[in-house]
Amino acid sequence: MFSKSKINDPAPGKPEEAKPAAPETQTQQAPRQSSDFKPAAPKAKPPASVLSSDLHITGNVKTTGDIQVEGTVEGDIRAHLLTVGESATIKGECIADDVVVNGRIVGRVRGLKVRLTATARVEGDIIHKTIAIESGAHFEGSVQRQDDPLSSRGKGGQQPQQASAQKAEQQPS
Repeated sequence: MFSKSKINDPAPGKPEEAKPAAPETQTQQAPRQSSDFKPAAPKAKPPASVLSSDLHITGNVKTTGDIQVEGTVEGDIRAHLLTVGESATIKGECIADDVVVNGRIVGRVRGLKVRLTATARVEGDIIHKTIAIESGAHFEGSVQRQDDPLSSRGKGGQQPQQASAQKAEQQPS
């Protein structure tokens, strides 16, 4: 309301006063917008990226957001939430905080929460913190629980062994 009266009053009489008033309001608004914008940014969650059923991807896919796969992916996928649709096929490693499998995965699955629905077909190992397997799901592989399944990888499991081997070599010297 105050800005309207200031803009309306000086504009007809003195255009020079209107010009300094505009930069002041912009400088005042810019910090307000940035401070208001920062808390709003984490709250606003973008929608999931959808890879449609007619899409075939060869290569790795990586995002900090959510992905819903309905097509075919030949490569590794890393996401926050990965949803594998009933018609989807993924040939590669799937790493996500939450993994919901309705379709087919050939490869390792790593997730804090992994859920295989009744239509799921998984051929590969599952490393998880929590897992749910519905009746009717087909699973061929091993299941391993870890407190932090996202941080360690197949190579990560070998690194501690190499470190212990190095320590063993250093001790006799």
